[in-house]
Amino acid sequence: MIITVGLLAGAIALLAWGLYRNLPYGKLGIVAWLQTLVLMLPWLVVFGSLSFGIVINFAAVLFGLVFSIVAYVALGRWLRSLAATAELPLPSAPSGRSELEQATTEQTTPAQPTARPSLPAEDLQAIQSIFSVDTYFATDYIPYKGGVICPGNLRGEAKVVHQQLTERLQAALPDRYRLFMVANGEGKPMVVILPMTTEPIRSGNLQKLAAVFLAVATLGTCLETSAILQGFSLLGNPTTGLFQRSLPFALGLFGIAAIREGGHWLMAKRYRARLGPPIFLPAWQLGTFGAMTRIESFLANRSQLFDIGAAGAIAAGSVSLLLLAIGLVLSPTSQGLEVPTLFFQGSILVGTIAKLFLGQQLQSEVVMVHPFVILGWLGLIMTALNLMPAGQLDGGRIIQAIYGTKTAKRLTIITLLVLGLVAIVNPLALYWALVILLLQRDMDQPSLDEITEPDDTRAGLGLLLLFLMAATLIPMAPGLAGRLGIGG
Repeated sequence: MIITVGLLAGAIALLAWGLYRNLPYGKLGIVAWLQTLVLMLPWLVVFGSLSFGIVINFAAVLFGLVFSIVAYVALGRWLRSLAATAELPLPSAPSGRSELEQATTEQTTPAQPTARPSLPAEDLQAIQSIFSVDTYFATDYIPYKGGVICPGNLRGEAKVVHQQLTERLQAALPDRYRLFMVANGEGKPMVVILPMTTEPIRSGNLQKLAAVFLAVATLGTCLETSAILQGFSLLGNPTTGLFQRSLPFALGLFGIAAIREGGHWLMAKRYRARLGPPIFLPAWQLGTFGAMTRIESFLANRSQLFDIGAAGAIAAGSVSLLLLAIGLVLSPTSQGLEVPTLFFQGSILVGTIAKLFLGQQLQSEVVMVHPFVILGWLGLIMTALNLMPAGQLDGGRIIQAIYGTKTAKRLTIITLLVLGLVAIVNPLALYWALVILLLQRDMDQPSLDEITEPDDTRAGLGLLLLFLMAATLIPMAPGLAGRLGIGG
């Protein structure tokens, strides 16, 4: 309860701080703040009420979500129309470097010296020729890593101008340079042109070997998790019969993690983006935390980053929900697993769904469920953990795509702090916080067009995914569980 109240208080304080920061921008700032409000309001109402044992009609919850998404889209259109005519200063970034400069500096290693020869004079002349007063008016040309930084003024819509400049650059210097449009230190659009040889760091043989080793280790932890759920341990008695009993459930759990990576891979293939090998994360508590996957090529825009991040979560989450529903339909069964009904109080989402299928059976102390129920729930937990808004997790990529790198960095810090608080009562949170802090805390490299934001449909989908993440990870308050009749 204390943690829930703290989270609600933090969300309200965040809204108040955002209003304070946006007031100097007049109507434009207020509309932008209202967009944040309509995104957070359903969360505050639903989870706040459920945490205090107040049950809200499901139809009302659904209506609130639909209204929030519609209002967000409408406010987004209004905001763009205001921004098209407004001449307001943009907020300053925390440093004078552009996002691209920060990213490329952070990725530099001692084996890769930063000093590179300046671009040839004829190449510079060709680059200068691509700019015009009706697209982007360059005011300076600063040599940078074999390319050039071109501060200036954007004279049109970022998406259109970026495409026009890219086409002109390719016509003038085919397949030799890439054109980035990123935010400078003042938050304004700036063009950076770098050689085609400038690439994100790729996975080496050591990383690939580690990927294979961790995949095998993850399959091992999935086998042990399967065994423990069935009342025995493979580590203490690795016989053939027990191995065969553990294998189907373990393959199902590992398969959900693989489906998530397949979603990332299919979407990356659609955009011709290169992904590194999936680094599976073994976990004794769940079998696996899923896998980490680096994006090893520059994406065209932030929408592609959103799609790659969301695709894996949607794939794994859909399969997990389907398995959960099928398992509940097949429960109770004499061939299933006996679990305490307190089990269903561990998640608002799972507990509510279970109540719809099992009804009065949840009032007893234990209930027999089909193994698909456990498999689906573990898959949902794995998916939800990866949807947390931090670093290069799926949720972090969704936030970075919609709101930009600055907001993603701040939410990463907030997520780590929240996990640190939750770790007081749940050691699993501490382990996940360490994984993020040590392996996943960095943002993805900027896309070629870092200025254009994803459309409102993607923003609405991102809201839904983050809502389901919270509903999966937040446990039921005792009052709510009592009202629903869950637990003996």
